[in-house]
Amino acid sequence: MEKVKFELEIPVHASPNMLYQYISSPSNLQEWFADKVNSRGKIFSFIWDDTEEKAELITKKTDDRIRWKWLESEDDESYFEIKIQVDSLTKDVSLIVTDFADDEDEVEESKQLWENQIDELKHTIGA
Repeated sequence: MEKVKFELEIPVHASPNMLYQYISSPSNLQEWFADKVNSRGKIFSFIWDDTEEKAELITKKTDDRIRWKWLESEDDESYFEIKIQVDSLTKDVSLIVTDFADDEDEVEESKQLWENQIDELKHTIGA
């Protein structure tokens, strides 16, 4: 079954450089994204309560974006990406989250989860 791709744009009042630190380093990711984050090379372990999910780092572009692929989703085209976007006129900063839900019914729930995570990030960095 094909997954459903969705995108979310969330304004964040923080510098792209600081945001990048929080979306790319395991110690900063565990302040807002997961309870615990470990990395060995390109493989990241994200731990929530008693659940561990592993993802491979696919793309990492400093101060711009980071993309992972869940190891359990090897047989499809899904990934999740956090991109930092700066408006060239206003200099407003947003995070663009691209992710995939298992089906159309899960898209809203997945978006809500990301919004909660990004709210946690904003709280952590005081944005």
